[in-house]
Amino acid sequence: MTGLELASPAFDDGEPIPREYGYTERNVNPPLRVSGVPDEAASLALVVDDPDAVEPAGKVWDHWLVWNVPPETTEIPADWDAGSVGAVEGQNDYGETGYGGPNPPDREHTYEFRLYALDTSLDLGTGASRDAFEDAATGHLVASASLSGTYAP
Repeated sequence: MTGLELASPAFDDGEPIPREYGYTERNVNPPLRVSGVPDEAASLALVVDDPDAVEPAGKVWDHWLVWNVPPETTEIPADWDAGSVGAVEGQNDYGETGYGGPNPPDREHTYEFRLYALDTSLDLGTGASRDAFEDAATGHLVASASLSGTYAP
C-alpha cells in the first residue's frame, strides 16, 4: 500500500480550481478520487477550508465538513449527495450545511482539501461544527492525505 491519497480529475494539486465549483458559480463540490485507504479505517472524513481567509475574515474559513464516509469510497462525484452513502455533513462558515465553494474576497486563495481515515464512525449529527468534529475525531486518526487548489475572485 502506498498510503492514503486524495486527488481530483478536475484540477491538479496546487493548480486552479475550475470556476464552476465556486460559491457564486455552480457551487458544487469538485469530483475527488480516494485511494490507499488503510484496512483499519472504519470511516473517512473530509475537511475543505481556506487558510488564506485569516486576514480578510479573521479565521480559517470552513467550506465543507463531511464525516462517516464509507471507507470503501474511491470516488466522490461532483455535486455529491453525501447522505446517499450515509455520510454526514457539518456546517460551513457560510452558515449552511454541506459544500460552500471558494469565494475569496480580496485575492487568489489556496484551498485545502484534507481527507482523514478514522478508526471509528463519529456520533455527530448534521450541521455539527468544526470544533465538534475535531473533538470527536481526536485520537481516532489512522491516516491523512491532502490536496490543494487555488481560486481567484
